[in-house]
Amino acid sequence: MRKFWNWVRDSDDQRTLYLNGPIAEETWWGDEVTPKLFKDELLSASGDITVWINSPGGDVFAAAQIYNMLMDYTGKVTVKIDGLAASAASVIAMAGGDVYMSPVSMLMIHNPSTIAIGDSEEMLRAKALLDEVKESIINAYELKSGLSRIRLSHPMDAETWMNAKKAVELGFADKIMFAASEEPQDTGQGLIFSRLAVTNSLLGKIPKPKPKTGTPIESLDKRLSLISH
Repeated sequence: MRKFWNWVRDSDDQRTLYLNGPIAEETWWGDEVTPKLFKDELLSASGDITVWINSPGGDVFAAAQIYNMLMDYTGKVTVKIDGLAASAASVIAMAGGDVYMSPVSMLMIHNPSTIAIGDSEEMLRAKALLDEVKESIINAYELKSGLSRIRLSHPMDAETWMNAKKAVELGFADKIMFAASEEPQDTGQGLIFSRLAVTNSLLGKIPKPKPKTGTPIESLDKRLSLISH
């Protein structure tokens, strides 16, 4: 059996898992050895885990089991996508408490597919299976991104490729690796006060006209104050 994963112990409380290439290219589904081996290696130590992913996807059931194992793991799981997390690999990526993407990496989601042989009833059963598998995949995307099921279903239908910025924007990832810290965004309140400061500054540069007879200075100041707000 050729493993598609590799563990590296960085320290007593930190390990790194590398997932490279197709997920379960040879066997997993219906094989009691492969998932047990992965789980045994996962639970052979404790501490936080960093998962590096560069995979075009593969067996959705293998990805589902790996996703569940990582979600159930007691330590912190951080996912880093350094190349590609497509198809089933994107499901595994959703197990990260924090998901980081390289600025040159990609994430792809699409509908599951299979091969079916038989009569029309067999085709209908295959379609029903694919529909349910899609719903299970959406569960993982929904939990991570917070997007509605409809908003997740449509891009899966279209086979959607996302660069790092798009993935962060949609909630599939949390941060872009190597990027400088983002400057704090102005809130609506801050924007209001900024505009008020500019307005007051401009008004302060306007020379006050001499008050006419019967027009108190206090009344003019009040009108200017109202304009600034």
